[in-house]
Amino acid sequence: MAEIRVNGVALHYEVRGEGPGVVLVHGSWSDGDSWARVVPGLAESATTVVYDRRGHSRSEDPLTQGSVYEDAADLAGLIRELGLAPAFVYGDSYGALVTLRLASAIPDLLRGIAVHEPPGTGILLADPDLRPIGTAFADRIAAVRELLEQAESAAAAELYVDSLAYGPGAWEQLPAPIRHTYIRNAPTYLDELRDPDALDLDLTGLARFTDPALLTQSDDSAPMFGEVLDLIDLALPKAERHLYPGGGHAPHLSRPEDWVRVVLPRVLV
Repeated sequence: MAEIRVNGVALHYEVRGEGPGVVLVHGSWSDGDSWARVVPGLAESATTVVYDRRGHSRSEDPLTQGSVYEDAADLAGLIRELGLAPAFVYGDSYGALVTLRLASAIPDLLRGIAVHEPPGTGILLADPDLRPIGTAFADRIAAVRELLEQAESAAAAELYVDSLAYGPGAWEQLPAPIRHTYIRNAPTYLDELRDPDALDLDLTGLARFTDPALLTQSDDSAPMFGEVLDLIDLALPKAERHLYPGGGHAPHLSRPEDWVRVVLPRVLV
């Protein structure tokens, strides 16, 4: 367990292994422990860094309205302070949006990225043909937000898991420690929803990222994620796609061996 001060905030992080540097960026509600099933496979060949994003679990909460730009700046600071540049970065869900923000803003810090199912509803809402898909997803988010505004953290976490992330009944199947983490970090999701840029992307800026980019989704996830990835695919000069069979919104949890098999070769390039 270690702490590093980045942009005035203390971030909890852990490093394992030796070799090319890879940083894993967790999604909403969770923390660095969510990577426990895949870190051993990566650490055999790479310097593997996991961390809790600001406000999550063991990292400092500055108690101010956050933004996706702060998360991207924190990621940049972490890479610099640990001497990992240029690093490979993998982002899951909201962590994918953070990763893509960094790729568009400071591409020189990276040598490659992989992102899984970024919830970029902003770019769908901006496209008249895709707006109905983005609106439907945004409506489901609104129901979760309403519970969070009422401080109903447990109910909000369950609704998020069952209606947005994994599917009906998934909440009861999650291990108790993961459910506890989601409930504890529930306020951070409300903070993200209050950031007007959180679920948007600079597609023009992504064209400046000329290193390899792996875009992944699962065949049993919401179709919305595929639509978002299609737009990102068009923006990135060196994108490739991968489809996980039955991987859901978090293949690093549901199919860790497959995840390592897909991601590790990209890390080592």
